[in-house]
Amino acid sequence: MIDSIINCKKIDESEVLLLTIGYDRTASHRKGAIDGGKAIVKCLEEDVEFFDRYTKRETGYEHKIAHLDLGDLNELYPEDMVLKVKDEYKSIYSKKERFPVILGGEHSVSIGAFQAISELENSKDITILQIDAHPDLRQDDRNANPDQSRPSTFAHACVMRRAFEFGFNLVQVGIRSYSKDEYDFFTNNPITVFEWGLGKVPTIEEIISSIKTDKVYIEIDVDGIDPAFLPATGTPVQGGLEWWYTINLLKEIVNRKSVIGLGILEVAPVPNDVRTEYGAAQLCYNIISSQLFKKNQL
Repeated sequence: MIDSIINCKKIDESEVLLLTIGYDRTASHRKGAIDGGKAIVKCLEEDVEFFDRYTKRETGYEHKIAHLDLGDLNELYPEDMVLKVKDEYKSIYSKKERFPVILGGEHSVSIGAFQAISELENSKDITILQIDAHPDLRQDDRNANPDQSRPSTFAHACVMRRAFEFGFNLVQVGIRSYSKDEYDFFTNNPITVFEWGLGKVPTIEEIISSIKTDKVYIEIDVDGIDPAFLPATGTPVQGGLEWWYTINLLKEIVNRKSVIGLGILEVAPVPNDVRTEYGAAQLCYNIISSQLFKKNQL
């Protein structure tokens, strides 16, 4: 039997818990993110090397990594999905020695996690570092949802608006597509936005310096990274973060901040092209390894 990075069957004994959430009900362009988490897990189980080149450790052999699948939640309205995720995440997050990782799924699945954290900690002490092509600051999805019969304030395009209301500090990286309402919102509120394509790329130090809290939640919508590297996503936007820039940025955040959680969202697998799920799995494993072996970083 081939060894798997996911090596722990008992969730209560795990040091890292991967939470897959099958949901893409509010996706406004191409569906498919419902299968994203499972595709990432498959790569972690079968393809990603155990030896992490940055920490020089075989994390999957040295630490207990478990997986919990919440299954297909697409029958739930966004409000009900968020409530279910919140309840599950609250139980997971309350065990501080365990590092929680959400693998989605469309971006809306993160709302439940953010709400859970805000009920357990002072959200003003936490910054969400978001890599994304879109700020996701809409009030609701009435102008983005093909199903206009029931617009929702818990849709994928509203995630960071809800996070802001929960009291989190927001630093958004890679932003390059937004509505006028979103533009007005982030220019008139204390939200740090690093846009791509309107000047020179910011240095990693500039981004790190903009994070004023020690505690950080890393949120990666894969469309934040240039689709040349990760093309299989619901709304790909040209010109995002370059691959090695992304790797180095994430390494610095983990090394210099206290990372409390991770989300990798919006992987929407396509036939005969595994670049996106494999790349997401590699990012996931690199971050987990760095989180567990900070003292061994290059």
